[in-house]
Amino acid sequence: MLVIVVENAPPRLRGRLALWLLEVRAGVYVGKVSRRVREMIWANVKDGIDQGNAVMAWTTNTESGFDFQTLGTNRRIPVEMDGIKLVSFLPEEKEGSEQDEIASS
Repeated sequence: MLVIVVENAPPRLRGRLALWLLEVRAGVYVGKVSRRVREMIWANVKDGIDQGNAVMAWTTNTESGFDFQTLGTNRRIPVEMDGIKLVSFLPEEKEGSEQDEIASS
């Protein structure tokens, strides 16, 4: 199984993904494809994502039973620990940085 989730993706990329996969919710695509087709789809996502972000997860023979890749900026970033891929959350960015506060005082 293959799942791709895109955020802020251009309509042309979303339309292209809908050719190969089923869009079950806005920006969520599901399908069962070969490794070669999965790599081709991900190459298309890389080429067309622009300022958006994407994550692709698929079943594989790992300890967790799946693997995933991400693309673009997001608070959730993949981290590998002891051979297992996990997700780490980055802290939220505040409106004014500390440097802005120092510069204004």
